[in-house]
Amino acid sequence: MPVAHLAAAAALVCLDPGHGTPPGVGAQREPIGPGSRVLKIKDGGGAAGEAEIVLRVARKTRELLLKRGYRVAMTRTGPTFTYGTGGNVARAHFCNERRAALMLRIHADGSASASSHGIKTLYPVNRRGWTDDIFGSSLRAARLVQRALIAATGARDLGLNSRDDLTGFNWANVPSILVETGFTTNPAERRKLESDAYEWRVARGLVSGVARFVRP
Repeated sequence: MPVAHLAAAAALVCLDPGHGTPPGVGAQREPIGPGSRVLKIKDGGGAAGEAEIVLRVARKTRELLLKRGYRVAMTRTGPTFTYGTGGNVARAHFCNERRAALMLRIHADGSASASSHGIKTLYPVNRRGWTDDIFGSSLRAARLVQRALIAATGARDLGLNSRDDLTGFNWANVPSILVETGFTTNPAERRKLESDAYEWRVARGLVSGVARFVRP
């Protein structure tokens, strides 16, 4: 089979490193789901240091996915997210338009308690007309990625959480999950998340989970 044909047939993973939206755009509001009158801000900015950490993790994840034969698209490759009108609707559209096999949203968490630590994976609830077409595949991806991440990092397993209030899920037409890779508000975990070695461990865990969900 020609190499070009193989490349065209390879599964595409859409990596979405969270945040990085210019503050003026992030403060704007957008519908939480198609046809909804409920509005939500586009981007609250995230936890301290989150945008920079998750971009580094996403870049490492992209490198490993490419080596395995996947195609990869990233919603942002630099510090600022500028696609479309900004916000999570635009992030979902970015991955929808590329018919991604998986939209992998990479985030880090924050808490009022400095002792909070660990990794969890979010997935959409099953809502008719919004997420019912991606619910089953998203849940399966969440289970596989969470399991692989815990195995790769040894982090505390905070399990899975279904969410109905995440705009990026509600506008997605492709399987979509959001990984909270750790707490930047926990000093020890933040030091890990800012270390090159641990970021590679997180990236390897993400790729291992993706590989169990969809073959290249």
